[in-house]
Amino acid sequence: MRIADRQRVEGGHERITVVPESLDDLWHLSNVLEPGDAVGGDTHRRVRRDDDQLRDTGGEREHMYVTIEVDDVEFARFANRLRVSGTISDCSREDQLGFHHTLNVEENNEIEITKRWKPDQLERLTEAVEASENPDVAIATVEEGAAHVHTVAQYGAEERTSLTGPTGKGEYARSRTELFSELTAVLSRMSVDAIILAGPGFTKQDAYKHIEENAPDLAELITMVDTSSVGDRGVHEVLKRGAVEDVQAETRIAREAELIDQLMQEIAQGAQATYGIDGVAEAAEYGAIETLLVVDDRLREERGGDGKWDRSVNALLETVDQKGGDIVVFSGEFDPGEQLHNLGGIAALLRYRLE
Repeated sequence: MRIADRQRVEGGHERITVVPESLDDLWHLSNVLEPGDAVGGDTHRRVRRDDDQLRDTGGEREHMYVTIEVDDVEFARFANRLRVSGTISDCSREDQLGFHHTLNVEENNEIEITKRWKPDQLERLTEAVEASENPDVAIATVEEGAAHVHTVAQYGAEERTSLTGPTGKGEYARSRTELFSELTAVLSRMSVDAIILAGPGFTKQDAYKHIEENAPDLAELITMVDTSSVGDRGVHEVLKRGAVEDVQAETRIAREAELIDQLMQEIAQGAQATYGIDGVAEAAEYGAIETLLVVDDRLREERGGDGKWDRSVNALLETVDQKGGDIVVFSGEFDPGEQLHNLGGIAALLRYRLE
């Protein structure tokens, strides 16, 4: 993420001009924007012309600059864009004011966001700017007969491919080198700066030897890690052990995996943790929260007025911030976020135990 400009405007608002540079940045913006915000950017809009000088064309697409009052935000991951919908409040064509429009924000599209920024939202922007310096990382987990390849993103780890290679005996049994060759081909096609090769036993060492012999340049990107599982569970182990942090400055999901494990341990011991909106709100009032954990989509629902909590989530976050607590917004796209969902979407690690 690149911040191009920042300006204070009347009413205690601030206008920040940002340029998202990756799919991660678009995801971050989807968690920053909320109903009522003003978002401006270049767009194309179909406009009907029907006057004495020009015949009615039925609607021509024209370039214009619009500012919309946000109603809805959708992170369209597979379309590589962020859809920001709302009513046009300012426009380079006055006859378009009041109409509904959707801004399709893509990588390297500059947009202006004007709002009363909350502390966690400004922190997320800072994280997005810092994360732009991090290398791209792939995690390959391999065991006898199977391999999985995930990419690490700020919004979660996503499986790119799953490979199988039967190693049984018999006339039609496949050689394990076929699996290694397929894995090598997949990794060679990926544009990443580092690869973590993980899994149980010695299979990963054999896979590494195959890659080293057949694609030595690729082998230079690899770091090996021992895990007891492959696939999603293996990736979780890699993140929990901080292996990604060795090749990438602190990543969001690595921290989430560590925090959710710490939370579950504290809950199991009946110690310094609480979960659910009522328990967290009580802890916030006492100033007992060291780290607040909340899931991004639940936070959006509550801020957008579609939630079920009978307390103001904005007031809760402000209380935590004012009393020195950290706020971590989890991605619902990844396993730690799903675990937090099962606890009501919000939890807290405490400074001391509440009786």
